[in-house]
Amino acid sequence: MSALTFTLKYRPDQRVDMSPLVCHHLQDLALPDIAALTLQSGKCKLRVDELFTITGSDAQTIVIKNSFAKLDFIGKELQGGSITVEGDTGAYLGFGMKSGEIKVSGNAGLYAACEMKNGYLEVAGNVGDFLGAALPGNKMGMKGGVILVKGDAGERVGDHMRRGSILIEGNAGDYCGSRMTAGTIAVMGKTGRYPGYAMRRGTLLLWNQPQLSASFNDCGAHTLAFLPILFASFNKLNSRFAAETAVFNRVQRYAGDMSEMGRGEVLVKL
Repeated sequence: MSALTFTLKYRPDQRVDMSPLVCHHLQDLALPDIAALTLQSGKCKLRVDELFTITGSDAQTIVIKNSFAKLDFIGKELQGGSITVEGDTGAYLGFGMKSGEIKVSGNAGLYAACEMKNGYLEVAGNVGDFLGAALPGNKMGMKGGVILVKGDAGERVGDHMRRGSILIEGNAGDYCGSRMTAGTIAVMGKTGRYPGYAMRRGTLLLWNQPQLSASFNDCGAHTLAFLPILFASFNKLNSRFAAETAVFNRVQRYAGDMSEMGRGEVLVKL
């Protein structure tokens, strides 16, 4: 069977809620039934076949072509299967994702992988603020899985992060790892102001010296044997992180945030 492919016919003026088009919702539906589903767009409801040309039949392998930045909630609560996006995506990409795989060839908007529980998400371009974070008012962000961003990320990466790994090949904005409870965030580029702000536990792996607040303690230089093992787990990824297995083990360690529990750590490559 060929992948179930949705090719965008035109770009609507209003944002579109794409949450109905996920593998576990479509797997038992015939093509006419999929075409008749409705997507919320502003105050209007649009039939899927009004907005997309539909081809293929394998609902466990979904492809979205000609995607652009107003298509929100792609892969919401995905439970298995894969979604490939050719182009950009809007906000809430992979929101609440439980398993499966999402790959995006372009950029992603705000709250990508928001409250993600498991699975794998890859963005070839840049992502907006609150990557892997919690919704406003909630206390638990990303709870598991792996996120790989090959471009830059916005502010508040991993805000309230609970578990999992976020790998950023580019730069990250201000407050990276803010209020995180556990998990790992790795940034190859530069970080903005106040990384690890109010973090309780967890690890920030940084390639460049950060602008830490005064509530982090310098614990000196260390050789950590677990780091090559950690990077070896990324060997299966098509990423620059896979090449760090043998070279990232000597770090400068900072403990904090001492204004909270102080059990978190910022590790800076030497």
